Amino acid sequence: MPRTSRMFEIIQLLRSAKAAVTAEAIAERLEVAKRTVYRDIAALQAMRVPIEGEAGVGYVMRPGFDLPPLMLTAEEVEAVVVGLAMLGRTGDAGLQAAARSAAQKIADVQPGDHTRSPAEWHLHASAWHAIPGASVEIGPLRHAIRDEQTLAIAYRDEAGAESERTVRPIAVIYYIEAVVLAAWCELRSDFRHFRLDRIARCKANGERFRGQGDHLRRQWLEHHRLP
Repeated sequence: MPRTSRMFEIIQLLRSAKAAVTAEAIAERLEVAKRTVYRDIAALQAMRVPIEGEAGVGYVMRPGFDLPPLMLTAEEVEAVVVGLAMLGRTGDAGLQAAARSAAQKIADVQPGDHTRSPAEWHLHASAWHAIPGASVEIGPLRHAIRDEQTLAIAYRDEAGAESERTVRPIAVIYYIEAVVLAAWCELRSDFRHFRLDRIARCKANGERFRGQGDHLRRQWLEHHRLP
């Protein structure tokens, strides 16, 4: 997570907390070391963000500090709320957690009753889905796409035959009945789609395809129209 994003998350966490939050709790939430939290808080304090506290005790945000309002119309907010709620259908635990956090941030900056949680909004979407369970997590796949990391996967076809592939992941597609990884397959020298429930094993092999991701996605989209 970039430092600016991390510092924003610290501000949001302290703004919504009802009691002092320790550096350890912040570090666990952001998945960083405690010393990173100490440095970020010191930097925020140097920028006159009203954070009080100390190491070993915890930190609080003094009342009165606020962030710029989120400038969305009522229709835009409703569109975002429904979109976030429908992420429950993807089976992607990482995106679902991010959706809950994003929904709370939207709730925090909306006018009216700030004690109302996102669960009390008037728009809802069923989280039911028929996507088969996957043996690999989707989060690392999304990370590999963002970081342009090559993956080594073991893939089973419809008949159960397994093959080893080296792929350059470029997209994740959330269909109604399956989640699919789109990638350039070095074995086939072409684009292939891999259902996550058929990927037996997956790991980054340490190689990169830096600067090629956007070009590969454009090529893929030219030949594979999504329904």
